[in-house]
Amino acid sequence: MNLDDFSDLIERPDGGIRRDAEERRERLSVRPGALGRLDELGEWLSAAQGAVPPRPVEQPKVVLFAGDHGVASLGVSGRAAGGGYELVRAVLDGASPVAVLARAQGVPVRVVDAGLDCDPELLPAEVTRRRVRRGTGRIDVENALTLDETRAALELGIAIADEEADSGTDLVVLGDLSVGGTTPASTLIAALCGTDASVVTGRGGAGIDDLAWMRKCAAVRDALRRARPVLGDQLELLAAVGGPDLAATTGFLLQASVRRLPVLLDGVVGAACALVAQRAAFRAPDWWLAGQVSGEPAQAKALDRMSLNPLLDHGVTVGEGTGALLALPLVRAAAALAAELPEVTTPEADTTAEDVAVVADEVG
Repeated sequence: MNLDDFSDLIERPDGGIRRDAEERRERLSVRPGALGRLDELGEWLSAAQGAVPPRPVEQPKVVLFAGDHGVASLGVSGRAAGGGYELVRAVLDGASPVAVLARAQGVPVRVVDAGLDCDPELLPAEVTRRRVRRGTGRIDVENALTLDETRAALELGIAIADEEADSGTDLVVLGDLSVGGTTPASTLIAALCGTDASVVTGRGGAGIDDLAWMRKCAAVRDALRRARPVLGDQLELLAAVGGPDLAATTGFLLQASVRRLPVLLDGVVGAACALVAQRAAFRAPDWWLAGQVSGEPAQAKALDRMSLNPLLDHGVTVGEGTGALLALPLVRAAAALAAELPEVTTPEADTTAEDVAVVADEVG
């Protein structure tokens, strides 16, 4: 598998359509600029959909890739190592923030087990049947995955994107369910942005104390030493310091862009995968929106590198797609406003060809 092939497969959203959307916006009853970023969102949706005005977002889906990371055994997470199962169970039981918000908005949630460290029988078969491996290696001292497992995880993400596009999903809210996942995510971002561990290391969705933060910094530092020699190959990079959930998310983002399926990104894990995907296909970020500021310094660095400006900053650090799902109503509102606000007919536009001919005769 050569991820660079995606560069030839991914096209940008239609620039001509976006210009048409901008021109239409100039004619709406509310003055340009009065709706702030909602104008920009409506025009982005038009370009992504190839339609002016944009169509309503009627079939969104939350997609969550799940996995456990071996580096969590170092005490770098606020959750116990191997606890990804509990996060998944809470979503399936409707007891997590993302599940509550999805229920309130009428948005279905799909959980994909890419690398949980639990017995598959503990979860429904539709969640676990495509698992690539159980957990990952400790990225500070060993590879997270083999190259074959990395390919399998990428192919898993590609297949999920195809399934969502084929089923009629018109926008994906993308998130993760992981324990220890922010450590490989921070490592990937630090490696790709050429920065140090202390600059990108945050306190994760569950929150950690100062000692755990220091352990996390050390883990990212050691993983960076292993990442830098393979920076030129995205497949080897994901194998060295990624994980099956991160590789699957990367494959999903690339194939979603191929299929012209818009994606709302959530936190630092999604941002790290997006940065890897951008390295493979520079046009891919044109199909993504950053849903929220997660408070993770690595996320801010990655989004800045991709020129993605988050829609919300409410201090939501829980992860799991929650912040991105909070941004979904904004996207839907932008589509409705762009489509339903009336156009204003100016006096100049009321001038008929017959009137012009009369004036021309009088002048003559």
